Amino acid sequence: MCGRYTIIVTLDELLRRYDVSGSIMPSHMPRYNVAPGQMVMAVINDGERNRLGELRWGLIPEWARDERIGYKMLNARAETLAEKPAFRNSLQRKRCLIPADSFYDWKRTDKGKQPMRILLRSKEVFSLAGLYDTWTSPDGSKISTCTVITTRSNEMMAEIHDRMPVILRPQEESIWLDRQVTQTDFLLPLLRPYEADEMYAYPVSDRVGNVRNDDEACVEEAALLL
Repeated sequence: MCGRYTIIVTLDELLRRYDVSGSIMPSHMPRYNVAPGQMVMAVINDGERNRLGELRWGLIPEWARDERIGYKMLNARAETLAEKPAFRNSLQRKRCLIPADSFYDWKRTDKGKQPMRILLRSKEVFSLAGLYDTWTSPDGSKISTCTVITTRSNEMMAEIHDRMPVILRPQEESIWLDRQVTQTDFLLPLLRPYEADEMYAYPVSDRVGNVRNDDEACVEEAALLL
């Protein structure tokens, strides 16, 4: 699963990384503990260029009667995207990238759950595969939301959890964003585990379990529970 992540790089770095220009950008500060229900940075393509903006984490399908369904739609399993009514339409035409530079997950030990920070060995920004949708509330206001797609864990992640977020390879990002690409047979093979030898993890403190903690201490290495 994916329930917490970091995006510490600057806004300028994000704009360069995703080739975004010419639009009004939201404010951005380094975030060390991004959590469900919060507004998160996301990249979409409007048919001509990439756009960077904010979506609320927790997908509310366009047809939903109640926005509270979003709390159940934080993640979407890659294996069932094409079958689930909540995700099927978004998979075809409303796909996004969610920039991150690490994510957290909790490893079970004899002493309890140990939070772990997982990164690429290159320490570069990567793109989580996401879906988005826009929901209109009874009062007419619109809420744009997203979900993070997960897949089975690779060999490295399997020691921590049996699921991991889908990290797209850089060369696949433009395909994922392309609205002209709608064939699920072409899209679903992109949603595979990232190469284990290009990732690593280290233990961090249980501070990340509290959403109010959002500072550099969240990413400091801690002693592993044994």
